[in-house]
Amino acid sequence: MQIFYVPDISGDSCVLDEAESRHVIRVLRMTRGDRLKIVDGTGNLFEGLITDPDSSACEVKITGVTREFEKRGYRLHVALSPIKNQERFEWFVEKSVELGIDEITPLICRNTEKQGIKKERINNIIVSAMKQSLKAYRPVLNEPVAFRELTGFDHAGVKMIAHCSLEYERKKISEVYEKGMNALILIGPEGDFTADEVAFATGNGFIQVHLGSSRLRTETAAIAACHSVYFINQ
Repeated sequence: MQIFYVPDISGDSCVLDEAESRHVIRVLRMTRGDRLKIVDGTGNLFEGLITDPDSSACEVKITGVTREFEKRGYRLHVALSPIKNQERFEWFVEKSVELGIDEITPLICRNTEKQGIKKERINNIIVSAMKQSLKAYRPVLNEPVAFRELTGFDHAGVKMIAHCSLEYERKKISEVYEKGMNALILIGPEGDFTADEVAFATGNGFIQVHLGSSRLRTETAAIAACHSVYFINQ
């Protein structure tokens, strides 16, 4: 099943944007009367019928809808430090969406080497991965936020900070997280979190966790954390 993305659908019809229209009409060679499926990013999976096969603004009549399509019983939020290699950060975004992440926050830490992200490009990757993995919910990409600002606020569910220091007692994610719980996991930069950051997070209710005995790159650690939560919820 191939799906397409149209936000803010209301009424009994919608119009695909130029990129989606071009793909439907010119690449897939679909035409008037052909059926397709559309998601709106808020949990709705629509069935539709092409009524105007315009390659720049394809019009679709809505014939059915499934609400809360494959809605999960938990929310996963990962806050990770941006990394110098933009492609590696984008790889994380793509794979985390496939696994089922709900929220991504670029986390600016003491050892963060790159402060910003290419938000428009990453949002495009999110939409592409959402469609490829047949999901109806679009993950949220937040603006970059300072470490103390994020950890200083209250968050629902289990709050975890993953780091590599052997000076602290750390637990496995499976020891602190149970199926169905909301989760926020902090992943640090290549230089890891500082001792002050770990202490500050712990003082604000974050549980210190590890991701195994191997030392992982930032994006690999973030995927390992996502998979741990995904696996527990299967």
